[in-house]
Amino acid sequence: MKKLIVLTILLNIFIVPIFSQINVTGKIVDANDNSPLIGVNVVEDGTQNGTISDYDGNFQLEVTNQNSVLVFSYLGYQTQKITVGDKTNFLVKMQINATELDEVVVIGYGTQKKSVVTGSISKVKSKDLENMPVTRIENSLQGRTSGVSVVSSSGQPGDGATVRIRGTTSINQSDPLYVVDGIPIEGGIDYLNQGDIESIEVLKDAASASIYGARSANGVILVTTKKGENEKMTVNLSTYYGIQNPWKKLALLNAREYATLMNESSVASGGKILFEDPNSYGDGTDWQDAVFHKNAPMMNHDLSISGGNKTSKYFASFAYFDQDGIVSKDKSNYKRFTTRFNSTHKINKFINFGNTFSYTRTKSVGVSTNSEWGSPLSRALNLDPITPLIETDPEVLNSSVFVNFPVVKDENGNPYGISKYVTSEILNPVAALAIQQGYGWSDKIVGNVFAEINLGDFKYKSSFGADLAFWGGEGFSPVYYLNATNRNDITRYNRSQNKGLRWILENTLSYTKSIGLHKINAIGGIVAEKNKGQGIGGSIQDIPVTSIEEASLSFPTTAESQTFYGFEYLNTLLSYLGRINYNYNEKYILSATMRVDGSSRFGTNNKFGYFPSVSIGWVLTEEDFVPKNDYVNFFKLRGSWGVNGSDRIGDFRYVSTVSGGRNYTFGKDETLTNGSSPNAIANPDLRWEQTTQTNFGFDSKLFKNFSLIFDIFEKKTTDMLLDIAVPGYVGNSGPVGNIATLSNKGIELELGYSNTFNNVVFNATGNISYNKNEITDLGPEKEFLTGQRFSPQALEITRTSVGEPIGYFYGYKTDGIFQNQSEIDAYVDSEGNLIQPDAKPGDFKFQDLNNNGIIDPEDRTKIGDPTPDWTYGINVSASWNNFDIVFFGQGVYGNEIFKATRRFDLQMANMTADALTRWTGEGTTNTYPRLVMNDPNKNFSRSSDFYVEDGSFFRIKNAQLGYSLPKVIAKKLGLTKLRAYFSANNLLTFTKYSGYDPEIGGGSYGVDRGIYPQPRFYLVGINAS
Repeated sequence: MKKLIVLTILLNIFIVPIFSQINVTGKIVDANDNSPLIGVNVVEDGTQNGTISDYDGNFQLEVTNQNSVLVFSYLGYQTQKITVGDKTNFLVKMQINATELDEVVVIGYGTQKKSVVTGSISKVKSKDLENMPVTRIENSLQGRTSGVSVVSSSGQPGDGATVRIRGTTSINQSDPLYVVDGIPIEGGIDYLNQGDIESIEVLKDAASASIYGARSANGVILVTTKKGENEKMTVNLSTYYGIQNPWKKLALLNAREYATLMNESSVASGGKILFEDPNSYGDGTDWQDAVFHKNAPMMNHDLSISGGNKTSKYFASFAYFDQDGIVSKDKSNYKRFTTRFNSTHKINKFINFGNTFSYTRTKSVGVSTNSEWGSPLSRALNLDPITPLIETDPEVLNSSVFVNFPVVKDENGNPYGISKYVTSEILNPVAALAIQQGYGWSDKIVGNVFAEINLGDFKYKSSFGADLAFWGGEGFSPVYYLNATNRNDITRYNRSQNKGLRWILENTLSYTKSIGLHKINAIGGIVAEKNKGQGIGGSIQDIPVTSIEEASLSFPTTAESQTFYGFEYLNTLLSYLGRINYNYNEKYILSATMRVDGSSRFGTNNKFGYFPSVSIGWVLTEEDFVPKNDYVNFFKLRGSWGVNGSDRIGDFRYVSTVSGGRNYTFGKDETLTNGSSPNAIANPDLRWEQTTQTNFGFDSKLFKNFSLIFDIFEKKTTDMLLDIAVPGYVGNSGPVGNIATLSNKGIELELGYSNTFNNVVFNATGNISYNKNEITDLGPEKEFLTGQRFSPQALEITRTSVGEPIGYFYGYKTDGIFQNQSEIDAYVDSEGNLIQPDAKPGDFKFQDLNNNGIIDPEDRTKIGDPTPDWTYGINVSASWNNFDIVFFGQGVYGNEIFKATRRFDLQMANMTADALTRWTGEGTTNTYPRLVMNDPNKNFSRSSDFYVEDGSFFRIKNAQLGYSLPKVIAKKLGLTKLRAYFSANNLLTFTKYSGYDPEIGGGSYGVDRGIYPQPRFYLVGINAS
């Protein structure tokens, strides 16, 4: 009996718990897009019992009983705890951790946990770029991160952008350094396929960027492309198709209004009536409709393959992008084909090697995008609406011009109209586009190979990278007649071909060691680079062909009809770098960097530059004296100081180059003798431009779901290059010297919020930045620098001077309009003399700022600033079951635009419809002056605040709705994912600016000369895996 009792007790102890264990199954997905999460740790709380999710996100685990708690943890996601209860199957949606979103960030020559980063680094991940169509990767940064200003040069396909990190750093060159997979890239990164990008890191402060030394003054943008993973092969297909249209037309005078106002202007100047019956002309020609290309197509196809195992991983892609422009069908287009192959391989536990490789082919045709000298839209805005698109009047067709000259005709043989009223470059824009023949092309190969040897705490890495580019173009001008001043009596053909090779050899040794709570990471290395290129080109004229397809430089012709040229460039760089990172328990953090650069661009007395930096961090929430709470979950203070340089000063500017053609006449016979002379005085002390930056900030996570990042900085640039003035008796131009200085001061704020409400996953991020740019010194005897000019009179419209920002608008200030003669007579100086004695009622009243009693050039002053005070962006996404939505907007505030769209030197150029609100009598208006030929008061022919408008705007860049097929259905189709979406881009723009587009970058920054606007486009797309 006793034995039976003991046996019963033992059975209850050992057997019953076995049968009471519960088999729990489930699936783990990303709460944002319901994609399965692989390798999630699933552990029964308080035990060693656990498992991980498989490729499809599924898991299975036996737990003790219904009271067991499952703990789900995954890098970059919020840890979840779920009590088993009476359920045996779970769908677990894991939420991205707001502060761990970028758990690991790429830094120069390595990676680092974000929690211990002490510099100012912003990151854009591949998910942020998905389904946001951009031609160039630079544009994908617009509004995505604080401290980065991206302004598109125009809306033409393939055009670049003006990118500034923490303001304009130099009056010479302020573009950031792009580093793609460790290779510095020249000439922009338009060769990259958007779908190949894994992440983009922006190094903003000196401590982050100084590892790149003499090329880091303008900030550094690190681009990392995708690599393979330890998983079975995955095939991804992304494709979209869309149509584009102009989002805005300007209100111009129609033919009837134009004739009426031209009559008024002529009579006001003492002339005659020019158009007897204005009403007979009706609406006339709408040149904007004639030039714009409606429903211009764009498409992108991207196929990628990735996978791997424990020893080898790979990623390969093929992509094709094609975009037509919204100005002129077939004359504005960009095509790009890209292919990529990246791989990594592990030979054994000591040796790894790998590669990145990409090839890109582009072809583009384009039009002038922002020029008063005859861009299509400038012509459309200024050409009179009376001129017909196609000339059909028999009397005109029988005139000598149409009979005797090669007037341009359309494809049906109909001649284009020629204006009787507007001349010069302002002519029939459709006719001018019809004769345009030409294109540009490029082939680019970028890649590197590397090997790593792991020796315990040490790792040696050697890599060799190359950027090989070929580019060129050709153009052909047939015989044509557009108007009396724009004709071509003989054919002309030109062609160019160039090549460039940049190679870089890097050898680094890194050391990582943890001793208790102390962790040290150090790296040292040596880098050698060489950049060499050359190009040739030529032109030929009077060849017997009619199209570019028939043209060639090999046609026999006279020497006078041929022109050929060539060029080459060469620069080299030898660098030494070192960095040490230390942290104690990830609470106290210290980092120090040094880079030494020797450049062939520097003068003989300054061959090497030294670029140190130091940064510190303190995680307050790790301190014992900071109580744990649900309000402040993480808080890190950080500060940095460092020196960056810019070697973008040109090649061999420190020597005195010599030019020919300086011929001189000698002797009694005045014999002309060939001569050469130096272009300028040499300067062996020439060196890099230097930027010193101080930064303070903090990173924080609040209330578990909020993230907040703040930075305040000051950048001081010294040793900027300018020509040094020398006395005239020297007999030569002065040398280039390091003499100018400027500063940038600003603040940056980034906010994030992430949460799940029932089945709705919500994420929102926003950023805002403020920057003040100021010139502090232009060197001795330099009061100002002249910037942009406008029209044939070459009016100065931008200027740079001490105490002001770079390139501010410069001109006269107005004080309303004289409404009557009494107001003119009352505008006198201190001695009672009339300040504007020749003014008439209806003319502008210009301010006499220097109080000398007359309106003269000394009265000009700052009238605006094209650079915004504030830039900001907002990104909101949400998903519910299989639906997802995205909203992204970007804007600027505090800048002005100089509206230089009208050719005032052409008296009968058309005008915008606001001319209908002109002054016509006392009290009619105080903003738009009277119209009169020859403009005697220079109401329109002076650079004044009349042309300056508020350039602030907010643009909805992307609004998107997507639907993902349920996983069960997708799996039946042999897919892991199938998503379709509809996207509206550049949907709405909120601005007070009256022109086509408030976004004006490039060489005419902030000056609208008839800008090619950003298109509004709608597209549909599919993502499948």
